[in-house]
Amino acid sequence: MRTLIRNGTVINAGGTLRADVLVEGEKISAITAPGVIETADAYIEADDKYVLPGGIDAHTHMEMPFGGTFSADTFFTGTRAAAWGGTTTIIDFAVQAKGTSLLSTLDKWHEKADGHCAVDYGFHMIVSDVNDQSLKEMESCIDAGVNSFKMFMAYPGVFYATDGEILRAMQKAAGTGATVMMHAENGIAIDELVAQAIAEGRTDPVEHGLTRPPELEGEATSRAIQLARVTGAPLYIVHLSASQALAAVAAARNDGQNVFAETCPQYLYLSIEDLAKPDFEGSKYVASPPLRPKEHQADLWRGLRTNDLSVVSTDHCPFCFKDQKELGRGDFSKIPNGIPGVEHRMDLLHQGVVAGEITLQRWVEVTSATPARMFGLYPRKGVIAPGADADIVVYDPAVRQTLGVATHHMAVDYSAYEGMSITGGVSTVLSRGSVVISDGEFHGHEGHGRFLSRELSQYLV
Repeated sequence: MRTLIRNGTVINAGGTLRADVLVEGEKISAITAPGVIETADAYIEADDKYVLPGGIDAHTHMEMPFGGTFSADTFFTGTRAAAWGGTTTIIDFAVQAKGTSLLSTLDKWHEKADGHCAVDYGFHMIVSDVNDQSLKEMESCIDAGVNSFKMFMAYPGVFYATDGEILRAMQKAAGTGATVMMHAENGIAIDELVAQAIAEGRTDPVEHGLTRPPELEGEATSRAIQLARVTGAPLYIVHLSASQALAAVAAARNDGQNVFAETCPQYLYLSIEDLAKPDFEGSKYVASPPLRPKEHQADLWRGLRTNDLSVVSTDHCPFCFKDQKELGRGDFSKIPNGIPGVEHRMDLLHQGVVAGEITLQRWVEVTSATPARMFGLYPRKGVIAPGADADIVVYDPAVRQTLGVATHHMAVDYSAYEGMSITGGVSTVLSRGSVVISDGEFHGHEGHGRFLSRELSQYLV
């Protein structure tokens, strides 16, 4: 099957080019001046549109257990929604429970995902039980194509790891080339602030943000960086939300340390004011780290421009307002943590282009090219080039749309961006050469997505 995408503006992280793109089977086979190739089996007209590599969302949580419930999107519904938004690869998290092995956890997540995803997928591993066996199994996970390991300085009693446990895992990572991903919040101090708030009768959703102050994200980020410095391990800070944490990352990077960080669209567009919405509406915006005061947003956009923030992921973890978020009525600490967003990441970051915050090339870089390099998928993914997988988004930069629950495809009963009017939208999406979105219809199928065994990060020095 030869598909010719004609007359589009190809956007890669390295530049833009008016060109035709030829797809043969599952791969891109040629990029030519418009009109050079005259015949194909199928044609996609891309006049006045962008042609960019499919998005890579390196931080999602499909079917994730949390607080006695599970995130609402299955691997099928979540990856289908991703495709609707121009994301053609996700990297989800296998979650080790205390007392279980990493390899049995990986098997369990393969059972959840294999044969169900609409687009390609990989896994990170959450390490919540550091012991001799799990440290040894990290090597087996690497052999199985999973070479990034997430740890938590938050959630004591659930995922929390002590500094000593983090040190041991980082030593293993340093010896293997694996990357340690860190949820950096001071969970011990936060739990004390939460207990004080509840004891004083402060139970509304906004207290979730007030009891997780940005200073405690900054402190934990600095501590994680120092542990990584001592061990020589690569460190990737997930869902960075606060100026204080960004300053710590920037300082480490200026020193030449292998420290990287991502942020998420919610931290660029939403704020603690959303958490403070009345009538328990604020619960829809409960995630960790929490939404910050608006003044942090300018620093995050600046961090994206300076590359101190290298990636934008979603931390997509949807819980329905009814029956799930409502578990925390009367006690904000029981609200399941998570915000839906896998469908909107590419569009929301395009608003940064429209507003002049980032360039077109940077848009592609933080949503596709850098995640591919960071997590061992480049040049198979993350680039429009001969030999790459034909994960391609034809994007209309002029179309207008309004985000909302009535039009999104995620399996959740609210939108965090309800009523937001944006410029730009997906026209056609190909996943490994197959059209999965076109003409406002989903043409893919459950099980099309394949597991991606990943190489080590390409950014290590």
